[in-house]
Amino acid sequence: MGLSMWHGLELVIGLSYGLAAAYLILYGLHMHMLVWLFRRRRVSSGQSQRDRVERYTAQRPDEDWPVVTTQIPLFNEANVARRVIEAAAGMDYPVRRHEIQVLDDSTDETRSIVDSVAAELRRSGRDVTVVRRPNRAGYKAGALAHGLERSRGDIIVVFDADFAPPSDFLRRGVPLLMDKPRNACVQGRWSHLNEGHSWLTRAQSLAIDGHFAVEQGGRCWNNLLMNFNGTAGLWRRSAIEDPAVGGWSAETLTEDLDLSYRAQLAGWRIEYCMDLACPAELPETVPALRIQQFRWAKGSIQCARKLLPRIWRSDLPIACKLEATMHLTGYGISVAMLVLGLLSLPMYWINAYAAIGRGTVVIALFMWIALIGPPVAHVYSRSVIKGRWTGFAANPSLMLLGVGLCLSTSIACLSGLLFRGGEFVRTPKTGSGDKSERQHAHSSRVGQKRYRMRSSAMWQVELGAVAYCAFSFWYFLTASEAVVGAFLAVFAFGFALVGWQSRPGERGRKPPPASMPLGPPRIKATIK
Repeated sequence: MGLSMWHGLELVIGLSYGLAAAYLILYGLHMHMLVWLFRRRRVSSGQSQRDRVERYTAQRPDEDWPVVTTQIPLFNEANVARRVIEAAAGMDYPVRRHEIQVLDDSTDETRSIVDSVAAELRRSGRDVTVVRRPNRAGYKAGALAHGLERSRGDIIVVFDADFAPPSDFLRRGVPLLMDKPRNACVQGRWSHLNEGHSWLTRAQSLAIDGHFAVEQGGRCWNNLLMNFNGTAGLWRRSAIEDPAVGGWSAETLTEDLDLSYRAQLAGWRIEYCMDLACPAELPETVPALRIQQFRWAKGSIQCARKLLPRIWRSDLPIACKLEATMHLTGYGISVAMLVLGLLSLPMYWINAYAAIGRGTVVIALFMWIALIGPPVAHVYSRSVIKGRWTGFAANPSLMLLGVGLCLSTSIACLSGLLFRGGEFVRTPKTGSGDKSERQHAHSSRVGQKRYRMRSSAMWQVELGAVAYCAFSFWYFLTASEAVVGAFLAVFAFGFALVGWQSRPGERGRKPPPASMPLGPPRIKATIK
């Protein structure tokens, strides 16, 4: 290799490493900022919302409440279909002013379950209709748009299959949407049906609590752009149908994020209510979580590619534009982590750390300050939501999980950068979240058996990454540079955890086909 080519390679390695480290630092400091923004407005915003709900409720008899259409999009959800439909029908709202639409694209036994529960509810006087399409064009976005054309509600409420809305959801959510004419959407907080099932569900619940307290509250209550999370939210029909917004679109895999930002760019507002909690089932296996994260990461980057040019051309304040950029590119944190893990050893070989000299100490200091940003946000969120400081024990598991998934999530980000749309691969649910421990274990096994997942080859790549990171850490140890390379041990443990939990045969999954490509596992419905 010529000298100029070698210097060029050194430059590429050093620049890539530096940009990744800078992004990690920026993201961590950004989390500290959101904690501060959330904390300064939490009490006043929460009290204001409660007062508005009380005023609206006191001033309006039942016949003056708006007509609501609750949409439940389903695709092969035999484990949870009955639960979500019955929960939606059990919400406290004037019966004649509440329409329930089950948007059923299923091809398995879910169809008969849906028809049975819908018939039962109609006999009890509920307005329940089942809407089916000849194909899955547009996936979830297509189903929601198709149902909207056939609905009668002024307010559209969406619940995914794994949710079980509480009885007071509409009574507490509708007033917040209707008392402000420019409110397009009110997003509720996700709570958890099966948080205590395992280390995996405890780690996920911690991350979700951080998002649905610090992040959503910090953005909403400080007039920054935020997003509808696809479920447990209420939309004003006129906002969805506004020509300046454009309705549901399947151009990205996160149709909720896409619609949210287009609505806000058209002058509408989205509000978040932390008190409006709706329990949901968390994925109980690493492959199931990988499916979810792959879709979210790819869709988020697709939205960033689609919407950031419009955002920066708009008249929004600079703070809104910066926050929107951090929000839409948030999954880039996985790419940054992967780059640091892969390039730490080459950085040592080209003597880059020595070249930086004392600057390494400054960078390390900023890195540590930044790295504690997400854990601080998560634990503080728990103190607000649960009234006590919890989550410390789950933070290490969450960190290992994030590191272990960064390889597949980085592939998702690259796919989102290069391609529009894509197949909406559903996250499998077991339907075990609201049962006793013994019932949970049985229901979880049955649920996983019904929708078996074919593993991808990703687990092999992740276990290969374990070997590379372990070797890199050993190399730094022998070079008396343990401090510089210590985080590579975390990478090795993270990849080992995720790769081992995803291997064929774990929890009864079938071995993968010989030519299974990289990417998220695919779901195969077993029809009984």
